[in-house]
Amino acid sequence: MMNRPIAILLAACAGLTMLAAAALAQDSGSALRDLLRGLGGEAQAPAVEGQTARRVPLGEAEMQLSFAPLVQQTAPSVVNVYAARRVQQRSPFAGDPFFEQFFGNQFSGPPRVQSSLGSGVIVDEGGLVVTNNHVISGADEVRVALADGREFDSEVVLRDERADLAVLRLQTDERFTALPFGNSDQLLTGDLVLAIGNPFGVGQTITSGIVSALARTRVGVADFGFFIQTDAAINPGNSGGALIDMQGRLVGINTAIFSRSGGSNGIGFAIPSNMVAAVVAQARGGADAFERPYLGADFQPVTPQIAESLGLDRPLGALIVDVDPDGPAGAAGLRAGDVVLAIDGAAIEHPDALGYRLATIGPGGTTALTVLSRGRERAVDIVLARPPETRPAQETLIKGASPFAGAVVANLSPRLRQRLNLPGRGDGVVVTQIERGAPALRAGLRPGDIIVAVNGLPIETVDDVIRLADSGGRSWRFTLNRQGRTINQFLRF
Repeated sequence: MMNRPIAILLAACAGLTMLAAAALAQDSGSALRDLLRGLGGEAQAPAVEGQTARRVPLGEAEMQLSFAPLVQQTAPSVVNVYAARRVQQRSPFAGDPFFEQFFGNQFSGPPRVQSSLGSGVIVDEGGLVVTNNHVISGADEVRVALADGREFDSEVVLRDERADLAVLRLQTDERFTALPFGNSDQLLTGDLVLAIGNPFGVGQTITSGIVSALARTRVGVADFGFFIQTDAAINPGNSGGALIDMQGRLVGINTAIFSRSGGSNGIGFAIPSNMVAAVVAQARGGADAFERPYLGADFQPVTPQIAESLGLDRPLGALIVDVDPDGPAGAAGLRAGDVVLAIDGAAIEHPDALGYRLATIGPGGTTALTVLSRGRERAVDIVLARPPETRPAQETLIKGASPFAGAVVANLSPRLRQRLNLPGRGDGVVVTQIERGAPALRAGLRPGDIIVAVNGLPIETVDDVIRLADSGGRSWRFTLNRQGRTINQFLRF
């Protein structure tokens, strides 16, 4: 005869089997899920405060679920952005002294219209639309088409080339359905996401995928270095479109792909929504350019060799290489050689991550840095300031017959350095832009060059450049600072 404990155990197992079968017969989802949850058999990610619990799909019923309700909720807020630019057709005889003397510019053809297509996202009921700056760069006219076919003119409210973001305002009094912002800091690698946009102009298209990686830096896209990577198919025309989570919230703006063929290879990059929200907040406040807070320090990555010398077990953080004693970093006691390891509790792996975190806080905010200083960690509270304009920029287009002709130069200040993303500190004169085909371009000048000296004379102000340009001459010697490198040039003009 079977002993009593074994008989009881077998009866219990048989009862559980019958209960599971009944659950499957009644509802292949909820009842079985409740049963397995009770038995501890459900694969579930650990709960994190402020985040939705995550788990793998359970059973065939869940594998047959659809994204359709989520698409119907969010797709009306994703728009098409059409940018048009008029370009003067250049005659092959343009610039020829003989033909211009007798015929003038009549050989130039009529202006030609160049068009570009991208996507955008409505982020405010009043008609604010976010897109990529490269979608509308140089455009004379920008129109926005909604998913229902309606079209509106728009004006550019704010643009930021470094972050590759632009904010448009639709020219209408209508109210629109806006996508709410999600917290991109709560994304985890492996989370499901949808990409919505207009690839190749075929019409609004939805693709699904997962978050492949977070905090991608140095991917060669503009100057922004903190991307969400996804394998949701992103193609030309998707730029400026929405990356949404499973709650229908905007968690990123699709911006670029890694591709050798021009099509999707499963490696796409999106700007995190927290950065987008910071840009939109300044646009709502009336700013026409995005302003980052001023820390008053320059950083470089921590290499394995530097990490070993500092006693770190791996290379991470942002190494301070220069500090403005009059800036917030100097006032807080930070010094060259210190390493910023975290900001407000978020680990800093690279200086790009620090720049991203500071930009999302904005000027006037307060932040807590975790700093490795002289072998010890310490906490430093810093009030982030607006970058000061220590002297007027006095942007001036240089004309006449000199190697500077066609260049726009300006007096340097911390505010201008930040806008142009120039390292270092100190005064001087910088080239902010150069006209196409200008003598300055042929002379080897580039936007971002700091003019240190000309013909042995130091350059301190824009007036110095104007005076030298007016003085003429055939032989010119330049000393330039180009992204921290000293360049000497000699030319005959």
